Amino acid sequence: MEIPHNQVPEQTLLAIIEEFISREGTDYGHREYTLDEKVEKVKSQLLNGEIKLLFDSETSSCNLVKVD
Repeated sequence: MEIPHNQVPEQTLLAIIEEFISREGTDYGHREYTLDEKVEKVKSQLLNGEIKLLFDSETSSCNLVKVD
C-alpha cells in the first residue's frame, strides 16, 4: 500500500530514509556522500515523485521504491 510521505511524521520518515540508505552498498564512485547529503537526496526524490513510500502489511515494514 502506498503511503503519502507528507502524511508520515518527520521523525518517522527520517528513520525510514536512514534505514533505506543503510541497506545500500559501499561503492559510491569517485566521491563519498555524508548521511545528511544522502537523506536530502532521498527527500528530494520523494518530493519530485521519483520514488514512493510503500507499506507491506504482511511484514509490517516500509520501503522506498522507484516510480516506473
